[in-house]
Amino acid sequence: MFNEACTSDGTRLYSVSTFTPGGRAVRTHEDFQILVDHDESVLQTADTVVIATQEPSEHLLATGTLPGDLAATLDRIRPQTRIVSLCTSAFLLAAAGLLDGRRATTHWALCDTFAQMFPAVEVDPDVLFVDNGRILTSAGGAAGIDMCLHLVRRDHGATVAAAAARRCVTAPWREGGQAQFIEHLVPQDTDRSTSATRQWALERLAEPITLEDMARHAHMSVRTFTRRFRSEAGISPLKWLAQRRLAHARLLLESTDLPVARVATACGFGDPVALRKQFHTHLGLSPVAYRRAHNAPEPTTAH
Repeated sequence: MFNEACTSDGTRLYSVSTFTPGGRAVRTHEDFQILVDHDESVLQTADTVVIATQEPSEHLLATGTLPGDLAATLDRIRPQTRIVSLCTSAFLLAAAGLLDGRRATTHWALCDTFAQMFPAVEVDPDVLFVDNGRILTSAGGAAGIDMCLHLVRRDHGATVAAAAARRCVTAPWREGGQAQFIEHLVPQDTDRSTSATRQWALERLAEPITLEDMARHAHMSVRTFTRRFRSEAGISPLKWLAQRRLAHARLLLESTDLPVARVATACGFGDPVALRKQFHTHLGLSPVAYRRAHNAPEPTTAH
């Protein structure tokens, strides 16, 4: 994903290096080896360290601690370096004490074990990823892709992230707060799916849309619509709608010079006060500050 993040002229925005402790080859659970060209010395200059998915070892599960060489490797990460864990590699960060007092997530099937082993960590089993600023954790599988896209978007804006997603043939963005585990990903009765109503709502974000409006469009009662929507999307209809409005507002702030009041209207928030409240609640900064942070000139290459 990071190798696909490029400027408009095709220049890569990240320099990616793969390393292991000692530069040793790694054998995967699928029984093939990964050969690397670097050892932990690359940590001296790394801006971001992404720890690949790995099942917690018997030693870690039994003691809650890391083997000496692995602990020493994590200790070499600079204080200012961003750390990203994919799936169950969150166990490594927790064992190193890097998640103490922080909110984090991991694969939903191991969240209970994780919480029992590391009570100092606030475990959230119901999200795709958690962004704590310097340290980020993701749930299983595709959630790691979502988090990496989130990082590209955070570093270089929505346009670069969307282009990277197209090159990787993946969804351009999913909100980190979306549920990990959806019981019925594909509805059995496609005639009663809520997907058409979701598309209908996306085309009308500037308009006031109520839960009753959405249920009416889907030709369902509010109760049935809400239940089916949760089953398909893993989130309530109104929370989904609020997330889509916020995502559209972020895109407009990043890619246009529309006044904040116009952005608020275009996204269905009605007025700048409501938009500002949403931004402070979910992103911790104002729309103006968000635009300033994401409207930088041509970005520089990171690694």
